Amino acid sequence: MYRFRFLVLFVAMVAAAGLAAVPATALAGAPTAGSGSGWTSSAPFTNQVVTTPMTGGGYPVPPGQTFPNPGTCQAGTFDANHSESWIAVKPGTEDLVGTTKFFFENYSKFYDFYLGSIAIPNGTPAGDNQVQGFDCVSTGTQAMPPSWTDTTDPNAAFDTQGRVYQTMLPFNAFWGDSTLHPDGAIDVVYSDDMGRHWVLGNGGQPLEQSPNSSARQAGHVEDKQWIAVNDIPGSPNKNHVYATWDVIDSHSTKIRVAVSRDRGLTFSKAITLTSPSQSGPVNSSSYPSIDAAGNVYLGYESDPVNGKGPSSVFVTRSTDDGADWGPFVQAATFTVHRLPNTTFRLGIPESFAASPTYPGHLYVAYENWNGTDMDVMFTQSTDAGQTWSTPVKVNDNVDAPGQPTDQFQPEVAAGPDGAVAVAFYDRRQACPDDPSVLPQDVSRVNFCIDTSLQPYKDSGSGAAPVGGNVRISDHTWDPQQPGQSVGGLTQAPCSDAACPVGFIGDYFGLAISRQNIYGLFVSTHYPSDVTADGGGPVYYQQQVLASVPRSGFGAGY
Repeated sequence: MYRFRFLVLFVAMVAAAGLAAVPATALAGAPTAGSGSGWTSSAPFTNQVVTTPMTGGGYPVPPGQTFPNPGTCQAGTFDANHSESWIAVKPGTEDLVGTTKFFFENYSKFYDFYLGSIAIPNGTPAGDNQVQGFDCVSTGTQAMPPSWTDTTDPNAAFDTQGRVYQTMLPFNAFWGDSTLHPDGAIDVVYSDDMGRHWVLGNGGQPLEQSPNSSARQAGHVEDKQWIAVNDIPGSPNKNHVYATWDVIDSHSTKIRVAVSRDRGLTFSKAITLTSPSQSGPVNSSSYPSIDAAGNVYLGYESDPVNGKGPSSVFVTRSTDDGADWGPFVQAATFTVHRLPNTTFRLGIPESFAASPTYPGHLYVAYENWNGTDMDVMFTQSTDAGQTWSTPVKVNDNVDAPGQPTDQFQPEVAAGPDGAVAVAFYDRRQACPDDPSVLPQDVSRVNFCIDTSLQPYKDSGSGAAPVGGNVRISDHTWDPQQPGQSVGGLTQAPCSDAACPVGFIGDYFGLAISRQNIYGLFVSTHYPSDVTADGGGPVYYQQQVLASVPRSGFGAGY
């Protein structure tokens, strides 16, 4: 999705209405064990590529245009970039559903993508598919809607009966043909077969529909949708589903919330969560989460008007099943900054989770620019968000003098038995001499990317770190890949159709089961089965599943 701190650009008619989506490529790789230099701690883990080529409905972009034309949706392949992802664990099992953006055919530079899902029973990938109901092939019509040019912002959560849910943001290419209306919608889908087949919830009706006007007019624009499900045993609200999203207009951004109390069949009328008096006029990127008492929390970002000044993370709670919310407490403040030495867009700067083990225990991870480099910070609350601990730095890298490195895009997750984890993208290691790294990038510092993990254990008095950072990516990857072209088109995924900056996803997936910590993140290390112009493979963005046994951090974890 489109990062909210760029709201002013969006409102100025340069930004995008909820972004994300992408094709799948590369062949699934066999799991390999990993450890790495540059980290003082280590733990066993495996990596495997879980995105594979698939077919579905999508829109080609005609030569000379940056946008598709109405009525041209067709069957095609999703065998290119796979940016942005999420991962959900079925309660009490090691069964997973991953969701990610799949770019359509060779049109990555045009922001041309749909959401797909990946069934991963017991940690073994069982195939990818396009989320049905938003394209001409699965709906059987060119009508717009139900056919849309894009779907974006992957998310997923299970209930206790094995149903997995996702809040969807379908939208049309607002940067192109002015007849592509409406601009977007908020829908909920659910699946009873591990994400292989999806059904529209809420009786097939959207939770929110855009007015029939162009996003270029800075009107009613939806973005940053998310989902959470109450899977707490014994809770009176067990299996209730909470969908959240942003609505952006020319003056403010508000967070909206709707609740289903019948497993997604219907949803309550959406309410607006925040007003300017509570946390400012610009609020976005909400993460709903449920604690061990069944209370619902939202952690979200609050940005200054015009982007001038620090941003904040706010947290609020509902004790009545999402009907009323408050108070709105500032958990942390931070400074956003474009990373040096890079061309990709930064993603969502904060992440939030509530403990399923201890009522009122809450965790926030966020990135902060300290004037020299980007660090990942962590703060927590043990009193339902009323007060927050002094933030501490999560990344433990020791950089060479005069060569700072950046750690960014953190995710935080909480799991059974007090397990907590923070994962983040990490540039502490120089680019390797590897065929997947562009020749001009070999040996560059603070440039290529790994994924690091910091485990924590909450035994009732708050989360404490367990050892140091561990590397959970087998290979350091080049964010400037793919640098190849196919059919004369660059294959680099762009953050919008004008292609001013690259896109590696605004977030990635992190989840904890009783046995493992799971990460689902981007890598360009693995060659795809697509041949580039001039020969050789295209090094598309693939989604890599890291499986990290909890036992590797000691018996108590």
